[in-house]
Amino acid sequence: MLRLWSARIRRFLAACGGNVAVLYALALVPVVLASSGVIDYARAVVVRTAMSSALDSAALAVAQSKGLSDADTQLLAQQYFDANYHPTDCPPPKPRVTITKTGRDILVSTSCNMPTTILRLIHLDHIAVNTSSTVTYGQTKLWVSLVLDNSHSMYDADSSGLSKISALKTASHSLLTMLQNASSNPGDVQVAIVPFTSDVNIGKTNTTWIDWTYWDANFGSCNISGKTTASSCKVTGTWTTNWWGGGGSCNIPGYNSQSACIKAVGTWTITPHSNWNGCMTDRGAMNGPDATYNYDVMKSTPVSGQPNSLFPANIPTGCPQGIMALNYSWSNLGSSIDAMTPPMGQTNQTIGLVWGWHSLSQGAPLNPPALPDQTQRVIIILSDGFNTKDRWWGDGYNHSTQVDDRMTKVCANAKADGIVIYAVFLDINGAQGNSTVLQNCATDISKYYDLTSAGDVQKAFTDIGNQITNLRVSR
Repeated sequence: MLRLWSARIRRFLAACGGNVAVLYALALVPVVLASSGVIDYARAVVVRTAMSSALDSAALAVAQSKGLSDADTQLLAQQYFDANYHPTDCPPPKPRVTITKTGRDILVSTSCNMPTTILRLIHLDHIAVNTSSTVTYGQTKLWVSLVLDNSHSMYDADSSGLSKISALKTASHSLLTMLQNASSNPGDVQVAIVPFTSDVNIGKTNTTWIDWTYWDANFGSCNISGKTTASSCKVTGTWTTNWWGGGGSCNIPGYNSQSACIKAVGTWTITPHSNWNGCMTDRGAMNGPDATYNYDVMKSTPVSGQPNSLFPANIPTGCPQGIMALNYSWSNLGSSIDAMTPPMGQTNQTIGLVWGWHSLSQGAPLNPPALPDQTQRVIIILSDGFNTKDRWWGDGYNHSTQVDDRMTKVCANAKADGIVIYAVFLDINGAQGNSTVLQNCATDISKYYDLTSAGDVQKAFTDIGNQITNLRVSR
């Protein structure tokens, strides 16, 4: 049988009759059309791919916005779609936006009729191209602490004229909107705001765990000129006899006789505690961090009777905007961002981080609620410079490696406690170079951002917001 079919095939291929030629020509028409039609279908695949990519951008934009009318939602989606859709083979259609009523999905879909070329010969004038994009919020519960540099250099601007503090405020508002939209139920997502300079401000009403030792020793006045601390003021009286032998003078004002002068001691008058404005410095011993407990780099709860565990009140000037404890009052959080007005302060990222950690940890002094199950805790720290001063080290102008060392410890401790840290270094034009201590503080290298313009803050915060809310294109 095989031999028989082989012989027939050979005869067919060798035949020269007219019927065979006609049949071959007729058969060639659909073959050519089919092979050429592949070109139209390939064009359709390109169009669909481009539409899908543009719809992903539109869906993410809609997901990051809230409170828009249907018309504004449609307009926003259209703007993002048009900005990202470029092929000319199919006219840019208007996306049909659908936001699901249940679950955590946001759907954006569109379609178009792509004009054909070869297939038009068989009266197939267009190919219908349909696609959609769904964005899903994956993180159900989230606690976020925004640890934000409020040192005076944040007023500096980049070449566009945009100041760092203005860029930070705009980006923070966008991030708050993303976090609010990621919350399925009130309280699922909560935020704390921790502005910092060399100190933080916990507010005047939170005085239960205040240690006044540092205040009492450093903020007051002495009756001896030039003595600016309690220890330097405690000078014993010294009587100097006039060279001509008639009378003399005491180094402590108010004592006019030798006998009274030599018994006198300088008087230190403490500045009233009521003058305190909520400013805090680093915890620990007066002469340096507590080597046993490391209170300045730990979130440990203050304990009555253990002075180094308490929070030292600091000078009532140059203090940043007050801390806002963890909450989900989005309007109040936005107002806190707007109120940031960087004073003449130095940079101490250590104290900002440790108070960011406090804000996400149970116990005094900020007392957040009990941590719900399946809640991710995140610190986002942004700073525009190197560490220059804490309670013990630094002159406020030059980079202090000692402050860096304390920061390294608090970063390690917070990460060991399960805190995810994103670190943003805002270094205009790259003038300062990389911040190694901030880079190492981040949970991993993908969570460190080295920015060289103020405008980059928005991009960085959007990227972080997408990551921590697990906002993703699911299909």
